[in-house]
Amino acid sequence: MNKKKLAQLLRAKVWVGCLVMAAFALWATLERQYILAIAEVVAAMALLVFFQVDAARRYKVLMKFLASVTRDVESAAKDTMLNSPLPMVIFRPESDEVIWSNSRFLHLTGNKEHMFDVRLSSVVPGFSSRWLLEGKQECPELVRSCGRTYQVLGHLVPGEDGSGPLATIYWLDVTDYVDLQAVHAATRPVVALLLLDNYDEVLKNVAESTRSSIVGEISQKLGQLAEETQGLFAQLDRDRYLLIFEERHLARLQESKFPILDAVHSIHNPDTTPATLSIGIGRDADSFQELYQYASLSVEMALSRGGDQAVVKNRVSFEFYGGRTKELEKRTKVKSRVMANTLGELVADASNVLIMGHCSADLDCVGAAAGVFAIARKRGVPAYILKEETPAPAEDMLQRLAGLEEYQGKFLSPADAIVLADANTLLVVVDTNRPEQVQSRDLLLSCNKVAVIDHHRRAATYITNAALNYHEPYASSACELVAELLQYLLEPADLLRAESEALLAGIVLDTKHFTMRTGGRTFEAAAFLRRAGADPGELRPYFQSDLEGTVARYDIIQRARLFRENVAIAPVEHTVGRITAAKAADELLNISGIQASFVLYPEGERVVVSARSVGAVNVQLILEKLGGGGNATAAGAQIPGDLKEITQRLMRFIDLYLAEE
Repeated sequence: MNKKKLAQLLRAKVWVGCLVMAAFALWATLERQYILAIAEVVAAMALLVFFQVDAARRYKVLMKFLASVTRDVESAAKDTMLNSPLPMVIFRPESDEVIWSNSRFLHLTGNKEHMFDVRLSSVVPGFSSRWLLEGKQECPELVRSCGRTYQVLGHLVPGEDGSGPLATIYWLDVTDYVDLQAVHAATRPVVALLLLDNYDEVLKNVAESTRSSIVGEISQKLGQLAEETQGLFAQLDRDRYLLIFEERHLARLQESKFPILDAVHSIHNPDTTPATLSIGIGRDADSFQELYQYASLSVEMALSRGGDQAVVKNRVSFEFYGGRTKELEKRTKVKSRVMANTLGELVADASNVLIMGHCSADLDCVGAAAGVFAIARKRGVPAYILKEETPAPAEDMLQRLAGLEEYQGKFLSPADAIVLADANTLLVVVDTNRPEQVQSRDLLLSCNKVAVIDHHRRAATYITNAALNYHEPYASSACELVAELLQYLLEPADLLRAESEALLAGIVLDTKHFTMRTGGRTFEAAAFLRRAGADPGELRPYFQSDLEGTVARYDIIQRARLFRENVAIAPVEHTVGRITAAKAADELLNISGIQASFVLYPEGERVVVSARSVGAVNVQLILEKLGGGGNATAAGAQIPGDLKEITQRLMRFIDLYLAEE
């Protein structure tokens, strides 16, 4: 070690030593010491020659060593490629031409001879090397070959003489891992809650022997489901059951659209209504407790959408199956009274009440807001209604209310409402339960106490954690629900005539003049409003159209085309008003043979769809696939995209719906 350090030191200082000796030789020459000067020059030259010869010798040794190492590396690389434990192949990704492959890759593909001038895609069908050209080093998908599954890794090497890059890929056999993963996914637990949502109606006024027969048949059908899924089945209550089974059985149920729903329909006495079943399923959770919570939310969602359907919830979304039967009126006056008392207490305890509906408020939205405003006025609590800057479809009704003394200064913009809101503010949302449809999403997030009054079937997104959620999809309108609450909170004389007519106008709008979705409770609500001073004759102007709107409506009808004999689709290439589109969709139902109508038109970068049905076709289920919502007879959607593309998608979903029916 010391010799090496000394040699390095000498090599580093050789030129300095030579310069010093040259300086001494020059000094000796000046002092006329010529012999000494010659000796010093000779010594310096000898020193230089010695080190030059030594450097050349060391360079040869180094080159020999490097050549030896290179040969060893090349030999090791070649040996590694030939005897690699992983299948390897070198090819040109641009032409897919195989250049070389090792024996393990030949075994992988089932070939016995080396492949030259062969395309890789022909050896491994379906394999694409585009990911390499995109700069990735791992194939985004697993590759199947000869019954095995592989994860493919690789990289690019620049080619010589501009011949294009070469690719080297390695095939890692992950078959056992994938199979184990599949077994794990297939055996994960799933929790289902099954609820007979019309238990009392089915067994009402039925003899004891018949009742036992119906209950036994229902239990038998549900027991068969438990046997088919090889699950754990238990009855929690007279109309509530628990089923735990493995994930592998869920796909079959989803594919067959839960035939247990139809099986339960067949169980009924001729004198009673058919039994209906609501199923809530929780999957993809970390614990049984979380699975049960998912199942509870799912069955609640199923009931809020009218029951008789299955709802599957995972970590992020809901999936819906069934729900094609017509909703039956199930709410009771007891529930209405409880909801009325709860709403009255919430209003009385609030510092102020803010009332908000959906964007582009219609008569049902405005009427329900006016009814809640009357409740707050009766309780002596300041109340305000949100109003958008752009004119709403129910602008005439809003102007009429704004002209009343009680409503002076009571209409606020969303920005002013946020400033007014405090910790004790009660926000009442009417005629919608979806947070993305409200007039102000920021106001919804700002208020601690929220009450929701709505009749639309619940979608995958809905307002959660509400202090009061009066959600009844069986009701004709939000105005009907508010009118029921008013009967328990104030006298007919406490309601202004304009308010009662606004509520009645909302009911008339959503029931199409009491011809659709009308039940006994609808007429009771209308009778209460009539006693409060509502005059049906005064409502006619709110349903009239001007000449321009009438011409536009019939222009839409003229563009309509029949689809599958009983469905009318009218795509309009220019923007039309939402009221005009909705009225045109209603008008199309007056044509003989048409059971459902769809009007589509562009609005900015999205397409607006307005759908109506006489009841035979559930337009909500169709538009839900496009991201819309509503109820069975009236639904809408706003979809980003092109009009032609959205029309084609709509036709495809209509075909799917009719095929399932």
